[in-house]
Amino acid sequence: MHSIFLKYFDEVARQGSIRKAALILNVSSTSVNRKILSVEGRLGISLFDRTPEGVKLTAVGTLLLEHCRKVLHDYERTRVLIDDMRDLRTGHLNIISIDSITVGGLPRAINEFSKVYPDISISVTTAQPEDVVEAVAAGEAEIGVAFTFAPHPNVRVLSEKSAPFGALVRPDHPLAGRASVTVEDLAGYRLVRTIDARGRNSIIDQAMTSLVTPLSTHIFTNTLFLAKDMILSNQGIGLYTKIGFYDEVQRGDLAFIPLIEETLGNIRVGVMVSASMAIDPAKRLMCDTIGREMSGMRLDS
Repeated sequence: MHSIFLKYFDEVARQGSIRKAALILNVSSTSVNRKILSVEGRLGISLFDRTPEGVKLTAVGTLLLEHCRKVLHDYERTRVLIDDMRDLRTGHLNIISIDSITVGGLPRAINEFSKVYPDISISVTTAQPEDVVEAVAAGEAEIGVAFTFAPHPNVRVLSEKSAPFGALVRPDHPLAGRASVTVEDLAGYRLVRTIDARGRNSIIDQAMTSLVTPLSTHIFTNTLFLAKDMILSNQGIGLYTKIGFYDEVQRGDLAFIPLIEETLGNIRVGVMVSASMAIDPAKRLMCDTIGREMSGMRLDS
């Protein structure tokens, strides 16, 4: 049963008359009647009871009409989305993200997005996780990518990915062959750490407050690029998720060792939008593309 029959069937049911439906559809009554009879013949059952006054749906016809109207509705919605995607050629997307996503995953997602919307401009700003959430909630950014510690009433998380913390070391480091480590295992090794430039406690600081043996930090920085270079230069080991170091780990330049620690081992990163703002086709495509990029990463080992 194709779209012509769906339209004919729907209109005849609305009008209770093949003749009236044909007038509205601007086709002949014969064409409408023939199409309905053809489908009835294939189904082996009548869809309408025909009387001198017009037609009335049978019980089976009523069931089929519900299905047909859903199909027509879904088709119209899809057509509108396709039209929107075709017509939306220019515009701007404002993305705010934790810095690790901007190292590899987000650039690849932007490249894919730009194949569909080459003339939509994009701005990307990095921020601390809680600031990402607040910016999205306030409508200051259309898309956010950050750790999802707790639900926010004004933020809708479209996709999530488990991203536990681990130790990042060079392949020749003594810890490189370990299957996992605890925070206590890192005592005695110097750390390279990313700090919160606002002076607030970071997630690492919170996890370390209960340690009997404090960890020694050799280099503090608020840029992941410098942290990565320092780890590669053997200036210390890192405590991060694998996201910002994914390519280096895949190439074997760095080793990622999962960290056995409840707080840092249950971290998730998500793609989020404002709960009160509409998601247009371009925003939806960007969110889906970022989500696919993250889902393809193996971040737990």
